[in-house]
Amino acid sequence: MEGDAMTLPTVFISYSHKDEAYKDLLHPQLGVLEKQDRITIWDDRQIDPGGKWFNEIKQVMDRAAVTVCLISADYLSSDFCTKEEIPYLLERREKDGMVLIPVLLRPCLWKAVPWLKDIQMLPRDGKSVSRDFRDEPDEVFAEVAENIFEIIDNPGYKPPEPIPHWSPPKKIDIRRLPMTGEELFGRQKQLEMLDQAWESDHTHIVSFVAWGGVGKSTLVNKWLERMGADNYRGASRVFAWSFYSQGTGEKVTSADLFIAEALDWFGDPDPSAGSPWDKGARLAGLIRENKTLLVLDGLEPLQSHYDYERGKIKDPALATVISELARQNPGLCVVTTREAVPDLAPFQETVCQEELELISAEAGRALLRVSGVQGSDPELERAVRDFGNHALAVSLLGVYLHEIPGHNISNASGIPDLDIPVREGRHPRRMIAAFERRFGEGPEVDVLRMLGLFDHPANAGAIAALAAAPAIPNLTEHIQGLSEGDWLRLIHKLREERLIASESRHQPDLLDAHPLVREHFSEQLKGEYPEAWQEGNNRLYEHLKEIAGEYPDTIEDMNPLYSAVAHGCQAGRYQDAMYEVYWHRIRRRDEAFNIKKLGAFGADLVAVSGFYYSLWDKPVAELRETSKAYVLNEAGFDLRALGRLKEAVQPLKAVLDAIIALKDWKKAAIPAGNLSQLYLTIGDIAQAQEYAKQSVNLADRSGDAFQRMSKRIALADALQQAGTQSEAESLFREAEEMQKEDKPEYPMMYSLQGFLYCNLLLSQGKYQEVLSRAEQTIEIARSGNWLLDIALDHLSLGRAHLLHVLQECSQDFTRAKEHLNQAVDGLRQAGTQHELPRGLLARAEMYRAQGEFKQAQHDMDEAMTIAKRGGMGLHQADCHLGYARLYMAMGRNEDARKCLDTARELVEKMGYHRRDKDIVEIDEQL
Repeated sequence: MEGDAMTLPTVFISYSHKDEAYKDLLHPQLGVLEKQDRITIWDDRQIDPGGKWFNEIKQVMDRAAVTVCLISADYLSSDFCTKEEIPYLLERREKDGMVLIPVLLRPCLWKAVPWLKDIQMLPRDGKSVSRDFRDEPDEVFAEVAENIFEIIDNPGYKPPEPIPHWSPPKKIDIRRLPMTGEELFGRQKQLEMLDQAWESDHTHIVSFVAWGGVGKSTLVNKWLERMGADNYRGASRVFAWSFYSQGTGEKVTSADLFIAEALDWFGDPDPSAGSPWDKGARLAGLIRENKTLLVLDGLEPLQSHYDYERGKIKDPALATVISELARQNPGLCVVTTREAVPDLAPFQETVCQEELELISAEAGRALLRVSGVQGSDPELERAVRDFGNHALAVSLLGVYLHEIPGHNISNASGIPDLDIPVREGRHPRRMIAAFERRFGEGPEVDVLRMLGLFDHPANAGAIAALAAAPAIPNLTEHIQGLSEGDWLRLIHKLREERLIASESRHQPDLLDAHPLVREHFSEQLKGEYPEAWQEGNNRLYEHLKEIAGEYPDTIEDMNPLYSAVAHGCQAGRYQDAMYEVYWHRIRRRDEAFNIKKLGAFGADLVAVSGFYYSLWDKPVAELRETSKAYVLNEAGFDLRALGRLKEAVQPLKAVLDAIIALKDWKKAAIPAGNLSQLYLTIGDIAQAQEYAKQSVNLADRSGDAFQRMSKRIALADALQQAGTQSEAESLFREAEEMQKEDKPEYPMMYSLQGFLYCNLLLSQGKYQEVLSRAEQTIEIARSGNWLLDIALDHLSLGRAHLLHVLQECSQDFTRAKEHLNQAVDGLRQAGTQHELPRGLLARAEMYRAQGEFKQAQHDMDEAMTIAKRGGMGLHQADCHLGYARLYMAMGRNEDARKCLDTARELVEKMGYHRRDKDIVEIDEQL
């Protein structure tokens, strides 16, 4: 029986390091079998220095055919042996038939240990090996080797199934995950759950939810290490990203860089194309092409903190990715976050959201033991509870106590507590403050305060910019003049203390710390040393402006400029950051490059958030009045584009008030009209009419011809949705006369205004007039390459052709289908998510008329998803009416009745009386 080391039966020696002399005496006896290529021997001294010892031991236990347990009092009182090794070994013995051979080394109360009662102990006479130790216990250890030989030499012996060998993934990128600690205790259940989820065809997403410092990232990193040792167990691609940043309050974070990078990494030909929703759908599709392991760490900055939608993913592209993967995913997505993700609630059969409880007192005791802390089990467990069973706090406590002579747990009681809420990290910050007092004002605290200026890992260039002469008082005084060797020793010390992260395998020049560590020193700088806070941010602002390209062409290349804006605002240089960086280099002035070319609405919102005291109504006083109005308008525009309609109301109201105060009636008419359209989409028709009337009044006061015309259209649209058709038609005709007078070369309304008029005409059955109009206005749109207007004209033409087919009882849907397909594609390309349901609903109506119910259902479902996600009330009502007609056509009258009742309720609530006729018609048919 010959083979290589990977196929030979593995004999694992489990022992206490205090019994290493016995282990060394056992080795030669087993070595006889090893030299004959019958077994492979493994014990933990074979782990490489600095290796991932816990995971290596776990991997050996996974493949061991035989385990020899060297029993002594030290072994049976070892937390690691009794809490981690033995339970897993017993499970393998029960499930896989692994052989377990206990050997009694020294007298101890082993009969009090339940699992040892049922297994034959060596020596067989019940005495210990130690009685013959002076003569070397060859007899007993030879018997161990003989037992193993008899097991493996038996013709009927079948060793446990070997670990499957998988080919490595085609692509791996996990470099953005934060570095975490080595130790992981008390998480065996979660590790097994991840293993099962990866093997399952039914689990698509696993989400771990817990407050900062509990060990979410450590858990995922440990599991990834185990997966990596197995070539990721059949994964075709492995991609990981971390969104985490310090704090969770009103901080605004964008997923734009993740979406752009991931689309490029997964092979999308044009990562900048399409709306955020379209990008998310494309990325989900690319991920699903092969079995992919996707890790999204620290999702909380992308989640809403508002009570009415707490935890909802704010970024539409990321929300789409998550929901699409929950719906269908041949691989697995692993999420860590501080807040539960309500977007996942509808997918209970395919998603596992696990509240990651704090570590147990027993696991905390093991963590302290590994750190060398002395004390009885009850004393250690009491200390774990005193520090909130918080993994980070207990880990730091172990390091802190180990540096006190005697390493005794009694010293924990002398560490002062902090008067802050537990949920804000009181227990770990208590330990951070303890280290700070131990260090005193010195280079260690300087480094930690510098990291408090960042909400992400700091690279060497940024650290050098901060550390440059002259020194910044209370920030860099004690690191001035340090040699390279002294600096490296300082960083090594802080890593040993676990206050900064271990060196990154992929980016060794980065310095990082746990978000709670950065948060502690960030708050300290802002509160106690504001001048140091301001000057530190000022240096980073100047550094980032210098290293960034003048006009970057990608989101990744533009990232230093976005960071520069954030640091410039923190430095108090608001107007300079606004004008020099944001307006000139990010926006490229009126070109709006970052939005129109890159589609980076989320990143734009993050940038303008720095100019606010509170989101989204109070810009900082240091900005000029015109700049205040500008950032208010930009926030409203971005929020609306991102589908966050309710949030968009506040800044648009604020900008309207600000411009009215400046008595700029023309500019004031614009946000008033935008508010009308916004409320109309939300479904508050009464408010939409009020703001539309105000926009008409402001436009008339301005005397601007275009504003006077367009704002009458806004009011006409609001009136039409309210069901007052005659007033709406009168205003449409009045507006068209105004346009003729101002622009004689354009005798009929075009663009969005023309589309809205066609919408009214179609409700009156005048499809011929709509065909005549839209065939002319689409040429105007094409001449200017106006994507949205082209798509809307195709929609008008498609609906007109469909109405013609239905009224004439024709079966030729060719023209209708051609235009409606182009409308849907064009609306996607234009990135106007709030308009897309119009096209989808119209095409669904066509499919229903053709009897293609599956296609109709698909479009209806997408329209409803968009409408619900964006809080678009009118579209939701239209979807329910569409479902009612579809289900009625399918003979599902009970379902149709439910949808009709829901639509009726929405129509009454919103005053959407344009649909009264539809409700009566469907009701009569049912």
